[in-house]
Amino acid sequence: MTDTFDNKSSSNMTLDARNDYLEAIRLIERLHRQFLEVVKADLDGRGVVDINNIQALILFNIGDSELTVGELTNRGYYLGSNVSYNVRKMVDNNYLIQERSAHDKRSMRIRPSGKGLDLCEQISKMFDRHSKALEESSFNPGDIKLASDSYRQLERFWAGLLNYNLRGTLPPL
Repeated sequence: MTDTFDNKSSSNMTLDARNDYLEAIRLIERLHRQFLEVVKADLDGRGVVDINNIQALILFNIGDSELTVGELTNRGYYLGSNVSYNVRKMVDNNYLIQERSAHDKRSMRIRPSGKGLDLCEQISKMFDRHSKALEESSFNPGDIKLASDSYRQLERFWAGLLNYNLRGTLPPL
């Protein structure tokens, strides 16, 4: 009798873990979309119409660095398939300066222009305002750290799954 109970209990725990896992994935996606809307609202409020929210975040992550488009994705500054399009648009709108590498003529290096650095500063101030508002709210600052730690664990878990899959060690579906 206890084996049946233990199996049901274990099955319920697995179902709970699955539901929690799926809810976390949905929340991550929804939060990301909502955050992009917050950035868009900030840009709109400043009358910035020649750059979109994703491009503004790419620019912010570049900061005052100079790097290649490949480095942009490798560093996790951009996680999309159309990074070249976004870089080209930012170059066209004078947020980025693009030049051939002095050492490798096949490689293009990008860096923010003066206009790009100004927008980076505005976005940085937006994050400062958000941080201050969080401190003044009833939100527990430790919860942000706990959430970030959990996201890093999930990232490592998914990276591990990818590594196993690349080595062909996952069982077939």
